[in-house]
Amino acid sequence: MVRLADLPEWERAHMLEKIPNLPQFGIRAWVAEGGPLAQRRVAIVTTAGLHLRGDRPFGQGSASSDYRVLPGGGGSADIVMSQLSTNFDRSGFQQDINVAFPIDRLRELAAEGFIGSVADFHYSFMGAGSPVTRMEAKAREVAGLLKKDRVDAVLLTPV
Repeated sequence: MVRLADLPEWERAHMLEKIPNLPQFGIRAWVAEGGPLAQRRVAIVTTAGLHLRGDRPFGQGSASSDYRVLPGGGGSADIVMSQLSTNFDRSGFQQDINVAFPIDRLRELAAEGFIGSVADFHYSFMGAGSPVTRMEAKAREVAGLLKKDRVDAVLLTPV
């Protein structure tokens, strides 16, 4: 990912202008403490703009707040990135999907008994160009899907 100091002045100013409009989440925990990780069902939620090969890629505009479902049992070769940000270096993802979507690491943790299980489904949003306030309705929708899949822990990979 590019450093703020490495951006052209106009892009740096554009990024810094967004800060006052970001929502304040406070310091309160989002959920109460739960059981040990060895008993948790874990899903990945990413903003890397990932989708299955053949699925519709992410686009700009109103659709940028949408998400794509990534099956937990699928192969890594079936997942592609349509990240819109010109500031995002895709080379790490192209070499190892686990940089943005650590599904293989989760499977290893489950096999070792460090986590209880890997969710059947994972979710990807497009982080670039999506105002966080516009994503709330879809985030709530995904939360419902996670509950339906009995997920009680989420690994967030913001890209």
